Amino acid sequence: MQNESNAPKESDSDLPPTNPTPENTSEEAALAKAESSTASNLSDDRRYLDALQSVRHTLDRFRGCSEQEKELLRQDLSQLQTMETKLTSGRVEIVVFGEISTGKSALINALVGEAVTEVDIQGGWTKEIWHVAWNGAGYRIPGLANSEVVLIDTPGINEVGGADRGEMAQDTARQADVILFVIDSDLNETEYSALVALASVNKPIIVVLNKVDLYSKKERERLDEILAQRLEGIVPLESIVETAAQPKEVEYIIQQADGTERSEWRNPPPKIEDLKLRLLEVLEEDGLGLLALNAAMYAADKSDRVAALKVKIRDRRANQTVWSFAVAKAVAVGANPAAFFDVLGGSAVDLAMLRALAHIYGIDMTWSNVEKLATSILQAAGWTITAELGTHALSSFVKAATLGWGTVLTALPQGAAAGYGSYIVGKAAKYYFEHGASWGDEGPKTVVKRILAETDKKSVLQDLKQEIQKKLHLNRHSDDK
Repeated sequence: MQNESNAPKESDSDLPPTNPTPENTSEEAALAKAESSTASNLSDDRRYLDALQSVRHTLDRFRGCSEQEKELLRQDLSQLQTMETKLTSGRVEIVVFGEISTGKSALINALVGEAVTEVDIQGGWTKEIWHVAWNGAGYRIPGLANSEVVLIDTPGINEVGGADRGEMAQDTARQADVILFVIDSDLNETEYSALVALASVNKPIIVVLNKVDLYSKKERERLDEILAQRLEGIVPLESIVETAAQPKEVEYIIQQADGTERSEWRNPPPKIEDLKLRLLEVLEEDGLGLLALNAAMYAADKSDRVAALKVKIRDRRANQTVWSFAVAKAVAVGANPAAFFDVLGGSAVDLAMLRALAHIYGIDMTWSNVEKLATSILQAAGWTITAELGTHALSSFVKAATLGWGTVLTALPQGAAAGYGSYIVGKAAKYYFEHGASWGDEGPKTVVKRILAETDKKSVLQDLKQEIQKKLHLNRHSDDK
């Protein structure tokens, strides 16, 4: 008989799992990290190239502007060209904000490692925005050998008469990549409002509690608690750092060789290590991505500004053109003593007006297409044009019956009616050109109907009559006939 062992038997499922060796775990983790880093770098590279293309596309839009538009956008064009240079060279900009006397200038000096800015005990010396290279940052954007980090100082946010400076600061924040907001105590209302406004530009913000050497340990701990509560949802906790950019003098007791002691007051070295570390963490993590995102957002903002300005300028020019042609038609028709030829002259004015409007909106139209557009608007205008033609017919009859002497009687009513009809035609055509030479989903009848409803006919007719009177002096030459 075969003997059986009483020892318990283990199945495969009972065996403990085989753990990978520490070496395998380390290699896999390193590989996964490398793959993640590669994917992240490729993503940043794509965003960078997209941002550069976006900036250059917006520059092309600027170059396509009229001379008048270019003149009004000259500063924007310069700023966008600077952004292109900033992007291609890899210049990272860190802008410093804060109230007067919080130690902004001293902080920049401490970061740079030398006195590059004046520090005034009364504060408020910084009157304009200026840049200084932070060569000691030790950071370069990967792939951009000429990249540099620049610190930007700004006037105090609480300076008297700082409304213009506030707008200047906002524009600087939109161009910068990282924001340092310097305080030296709990946030006051001005600081909190400014910080919330800066947060809206969607840039990394580091709040710097400076002059911490002036507080006791207990006071600092309390300040940390208060700031953490106030800034929750605005600035992450790790981006609230403490510094002493220009520590107060400390008395040192020096033991001399002969055993005697003497005292000496010295300024301790700046304490900015935590700020440097946080800045480099932000740059190492998001450097190229920040640069790309910032440039893309800035280009989008400038592109919107170009579009808005073009609309504004074209709208103003178009309104002026419509009114000037309406007045010209009113005068031309009202003053023309020749019966029925006044109607033909008025029609020519309308066609010239439509051609001028097309030019304002950058649309090429042949005279044939201009005539078709005029016809579609006249048909849509319905009773308005009928009333105008009725006035024309009556006035022309009076002129014909009186061999032109009736012009003095018909000038104002006939001219005003003709000008009003031209005004409606011009407004409708303006809508058509504003929408890319299209009526869209509405059609000419709907557009004309809305324009008629929005137009104060009585006021327009009165203004036209006044224009006729100014230009013709009630046809003063008719008495010489």
